[in-house]
Amino acid sequence: MYENEQDVAIEAERDNGSPAALVIGGGIAGMQAALDIADAGFKVYLVEREPSIGGRMAQLDKTFPTLDCSACIMTPKMVDVSRNANIELMTYSEVVGVQGQQGCFRATVRNKPRYVDIVKCTGCADCVKNCPVEVDSEFDQGLVKRKAVYRPFPQAVPNAFVIDKKETPPCKMACPVYMDVQGYIALIREGKLGEAYRLIRRTNPLPAVCGLVCYHPCEEECKRNHLDDALAIRALKRFACEQFDINELEIPEIEKNGRQVAVVGSGPAGLTAAHDLAVMGYEATIFEALPEPGGMLRVGIPEYRLPAAILQDEIGYIERLGVDIKTNTRIGKEITLDDLRRDYEAVFIATGAHESRKLGVPGEDAEGVIHGVDFLRRVNLGLGQRPSPNVEIGNRVAVIGGGNTAVDAARVARRLGARDVSILYRRSRAEMPALAEEVEGAEAEGIGLTFLVTPTRVLTEDGMVSGLELIRMELGEPDASGRPRPIPIKGSEFTIAVDSVIPALGQASNLGFAEELGLETSRRGRLVVDEDTMATNVQGVFAGGDVVTGPWIAIQAMANGRRAARAMDQYLRGQPMHVGEFEVLLPPDELTEEEIELLREERGIKHRLPVSELEPGERIRDFREVELPFTLEAAIEEAARCLECGICSECRECVKLCERGAIDHDQKEEIVELEVGAIVVATGYDQFDARIKPELGYGQYPNVITGLEFERLSSASGPTTGNISLNGKEPKEVVFIQCVGSRDQTVGNEYCSRVCCMYTAKQAHLVRDKMPKANVTIFYIDVRAFGKGFEEFYDRVKREGVMYRRGSVSEIYKRGNRVVVRAEDTILGEPLEMEADLVVLATGVVPRADVGDVAGLLNLERSPDGFFAEAHPKMRPVDTTRDGIYLAGCCQGPKDIPDTVAQAKAAASSVIVVLRQEKAKLEQES
Repeated sequence: MYENEQDVAIEAERDNGSPAALVIGGGIAGMQAALDIADAGFKVYLVEREPSIGGRMAQLDKTFPTLDCSACIMTPKMVDVSRNANIELMTYSEVVGVQGQQGCFRATVRNKPRYVDIVKCTGCADCVKNCPVEVDSEFDQGLVKRKAVYRPFPQAVPNAFVIDKKETPPCKMACPVYMDVQGYIALIREGKLGEAYRLIRRTNPLPAVCGLVCYHPCEEECKRNHLDDALAIRALKRFACEQFDINELEIPEIEKNGRQVAVVGSGPAGLTAAHDLAVMGYEATIFEALPEPGGMLRVGIPEYRLPAAILQDEIGYIERLGVDIKTNTRIGKEITLDDLRRDYEAVFIATGAHESRKLGVPGEDAEGVIHGVDFLRRVNLGLGQRPSPNVEIGNRVAVIGGGNTAVDAARVARRLGARDVSILYRRSRAEMPALAEEVEGAEAEGIGLTFLVTPTRVLTEDGMVSGLELIRMELGEPDASGRPRPIPIKGSEFTIAVDSVIPALGQASNLGFAEELGLETSRRGRLVVDEDTMATNVQGVFAGGDVVTGPWIAIQAMANGRRAARAMDQYLRGQPMHVGEFEVLLPPDELTEEEIELLREERGIKHRLPVSELEPGERIRDFREVELPFTLEAAIEEAARCLECGICSECRECVKLCERGAIDHDQKEEIVELEVGAIVVATGYDQFDARIKPELGYGQYPNVITGLEFERLSSASGPTTGNISLNGKEPKEVVFIQCVGSRDQTVGNEYCSRVCCMYTAKQAHLVRDKMPKANVTIFYIDVRAFGKGFEEFYDRVKREGVMYRRGSVSEIYKRGNRVVVRAEDTILGEPLEMEADLVVLATGVVPRADVGDVAGLLNLERSPDGFFAEAHPKMRPVDTTRDGIYLAGCCQGPKDIPDTVAQAKAAASSVIVVLRQEKAKLEQES
């Protein structure tokens, strides 16, 4: 139920002047109560937290003692609920607030996003076909898998699919452009490489570039780190991109709007903004000061990391979208901001940070000193000739700094023929901002690292560099960066002989052009913008990338460009500018130690596949790529390590297959306020978690299952179509164990769950009926038959050959392919061991996990056993301690189906009395 429909429902309630009821829970109790109230002529809001009504009964095969088909009983009732004009069905919803009193409650309901429009969805199941994600099916008790887009069971009401999104995967949350990381990894795992590439392009206009040079903040947040190693996300992105020729990528049909925008700078921010604006229909022109487009991607990253041809292919696609790139056009020189504001409707400034920071020591202007950014620019623009005509270096090179530019410069110097290359850094290795793998690559290529030193003077002879004077440092208290402050050690100066010095201490932006328009700048020499829209203080002028953030990673600059493009579009259409988050984000779950341990058991330890590299002696000869791509087999193997944190990978395959257009991944939750006169609580129960009793082997041995799992095995609609089998084999020796989690002081459940004796008898009968040759044994404390026909059914099962043994089971352990049940026969007074092919645990009924939260929400009391407390167990069994709120079904305590239905009808009767009283009051007042 979504907002517009809910508004209609509330308006109808007001029009007929009749009070309504709220029923919480869509199992047999909730449905029966809702139908009775609705049949009395009152509006009912039936709220169910799952995607379908039906509750536990929908999972059962047969009902005892009549052995009627559960689905045959349930399905017509579910259909009646969905068709009753007085029942407003709100599935996949939760009551999150209740205020007021009998006659005038106000309930707040949270409609969770299904990501599937239930009006458009026909239940055809086409969306399931290409979904790459599989998780355990809750309805089938984990015996089989379901897809991330699913319908709980074929007869579900509403008969529509839902997409399971547990959380936004932390890898996506960590990515500045919110790439669908889990999605393209899932597609790679399935061998759908073209689909993976197109999904990457959905949020990233420079995917091949990022596959090579991204600093992958996503990998730092990967939950696989808790088990072994993060996924090789960047390497998988590169693999997907290399399987697709971007020059064959089709150009989408774009309806041009005739409006023109300017982008200053063709680095990652500028390219992204121009790309997105072009897709929106704008005529975008990029002005680039350098002779070739790409900004720092082109001139600041060495060819061995990012080949120019790959970058040019990606830029070429952006040009094919209609973006015009004018090179050798520097703002403030060939063109001014005034010119751009006059000729274009909006301007995005992304000029980067191309100015090197000075050493600030004597002699740094000597010949032989070349700053890291300038050095890399000259080499990249003159690449193809060795030695490069754009730069000359000697045999002994000292690089000053600890960032990625310093490491890149050192490795480039090595490739240009320098025999002795050293990186000098004023802190320790632990504080180096450069990527660890880049530093390791430099060491492998013979580049030396000297820590805790800083230059104090550049030594010269005849105006040429001859050496460096250095001073040793020690680390003090943390500075503004959070790293220990380096402090010079007096008297520790020393000198080294060098031919070339490459300072790489960071970069700054040249903001000379900013003065003419009065653009606001910070004390750190950066343009000041609104963080949401990237708008400057000058109307129609936006900025992003390094000129705003300072030198930072390419993917962050791209995020700035994307954010600016959206804000510029809003600005040009005269809309209020607000970008907000790019995607619908659900906060990631923090893993507990127990969850981590369970993941280790389920997924095992499987370390990250290493990325192959050229041998160091081979790679320093030229500028070939150092890293080698994954093979198909390696990529699929690495992709299979993904834990699929978010369940739905957002691969969008379902969108392509849905002919009705029912899939909406941007759907958001909605909050609805309901006015009701009375409430029925029918929230049901949970089954006891048999893992709490590890001696019984549940969760350890696959041939130890629960009674509810057996129901799914024996059901014709279950995973084995009613054949009772495990791993394709029919069991010959079947053992049932009663009172698991009931009448057990060791787990705090001293009460009897009532249904276990009879459902075990029913299941034993089904074994004998379907497998007449199987031996069936039931271990019991005593047999309790509470209802009509139950005792007769128990006698019938014994006559069919089921062996009842009074005894307490102490342990179940494995022997070969079977398990051994160790028990004590309390009648014979002797221990025994019995081998079994299948053990079924009759797990008891326990309060639902959220019973405490619901009790607090509704201000209800609980009985000592944890269930909701009734006002009086004999005289007022459906009344709670709060007037106007009533109980139905197993939320009040264990019950069989007939008792549940009877209590639901009683609760409905009490509600009808209240509503009639309220209706009479309304009529009198009117």
